[in-house]
Amino acid sequence: MTILVDVHTHLDYHVFEKDIDQVIERAKAAGVKRIITNGIDAQTNRKALELASRFDIVEAALGIYPQDALAAEVDEESENPLKVKPFDVDEELEFIKKQKPIALGEVGLEYKYGTDFETQKKVFQKFIELGEKLNVPLLIHSRKAELDVVEMIESSSIKKAVMHCFCGKLKLAKRAYDNGCFFSIPTNVVRNEHFQKIVEIVDIGKIFTETDAPYLSPFPGKRNEPAFITESVNKIAEIKKMTVEETGNNIFKNYLSIF
Repeated sequence: MTILVDVHTHLDYHVFEKDIDQVIERAKAAGVKRIITNGIDAQTNRKALELASRFDIVEAALGIYPQDALAAEVDEESENPLKVKPFDVDEELEFIKKQKPIALGEVGLEYKYGTDFETQKKVFQKFIELGEKLNVPLLIHSRKAELDVVEMIESSSIKKAVMHCFCGKLKLAKRAYDNGCFFSIPTNVVRNEHFQKIVEIVDIGKIFTETDAPYLSPFPGKRNEPAFITESVNKIAEIKKMTVEETGNNIFKNYLSIF
């Protein structure tokens, strides 16, 4: 049996409120053994912890999405705008530290919607240092900021950097890979040539699967959910010329090795 993992979801989003139990059951039926739901602010971090305590296959990653981009971001794939309540960044960092989460995420830099790049870097640097101290993975957002993210990781001693939906140039992806970074490949790899090329250049030992649910669905116009991980595993197996079972099980071994 193929064992599957989804290392990056947002199960706290309102689109899952009415059927979260069914979403988890469908994931289990598909062979998903672990789901990491990612917080992005004080409110969603607590929701992630709540979901992790409620469902046995759910783990909570806690983080702070680049602050100045939170209120400005407009989702391009569904009507699901981010609703953010004000919070103190340093207080939330202290809260996260005390929780000792399985991972720090979603963290990183956002240059497409964000504007205060220097403040973003300062907060991200704090997460890098916290990741080093707690020895847990960072689930890293890097839209339009891929070079700065890679350079900051290179300047650190972090050993567990996971590039979430990395959209930078392949040369930069190779540079991050050569420096030990992992890559989480979203389910829309079934139709996205860029993610397919990343799968080609990155060894299976450095690959994770993610949905980024409710975003990046393999089925256009349909809400994404963890059960759809099967679609990306099938595509990765095809690209790597491996069986689906080998692919899924290798990726789950990667999960066990750093989480």
